[in-house]
Amino acid sequence: MVFSPHFDDETLGCGGTIIRKTRVGTRVQIVFMTDGSTSHRSLVSGETLTKMRSAEGVNAAINLGLKPDNVTLLGFKEGALASESERAAKRVSELIEEENPDEIFIPHRSEPLLWSADHRETTRIVKKALGLLGRNPIVLEYPVWYWYHWPWVGIDILEHNYRKVILKNTLSQLFGLRIGRDFNYGVRIGGVLAQKEKALEEHKSQMSRIIPDKEWITLRDISGGQFLECFFREYEIFLRYKFQG
Repeated sequence: MVFSPHFDDETLGCGGTIIRKTRVGTRVQIVFMTDGSTSHRSLVSGETLTKMRSAEGVNAAINLGLKPDNVTLLGFKEGALASESERAAKRVSELIEEENPDEIFIPHRSEPLLWSADHRETTRIVKKALGLLGRNPIVLEYPVWYWYHWPWVGIDILEHNYRKVILKNTLSQLFGLRIGRDFNYGVRIGGVLAQKEKALEEHKSQMSRIIPDKEWITLRDISGGQFLECFFREYEIFLRYKFQG
């Protein structure tokens, strides 16, 4: 069971692993925690974004090898998951109890807070649900915005005045040296990269400029493309452990 804070995190962080699992017949469930209503709110209404991104999430999942029935949309407001933590934990508990998954994928505990408050909250909510249920599955924590620091992206890039953010993340991650401590497991995805890329393209609002306006930022724009390159290497990496509530 893969818990994705936003529409696209599932493909970015563990899309190749999902593909490999579905190819051998493993049942995979994706749970999207938030509604996608704020990613480009200055240009499109929240209602339109929710409909657009929900459809993109289902289409991406299909391209990862799932069926629409294997996708759950919880619909909590994007960017405000913490304010719904109790209700979200209840829903997550119900889903875990129903599916009883052997493995659970959640965002990495060291995701930086910029853009990622929902990531950390997703991880906290799922762990709380597991503790309440007394379940001890294998947990795999996947990185997304974790990569937003040097040496994975350049500090000299001045996109939208985020240079200070990149520098702050770089310092907190000890210039990339924490990666050996933060991850202990890798899945080789070289043979499925083309399918992963195809799935990611289904997140059209995040991958292309739907409206010809420079304020419509895409994943390709971030750090001049360096950020996106982090997700198309030979391996997807995880922090893997048996959950102990």
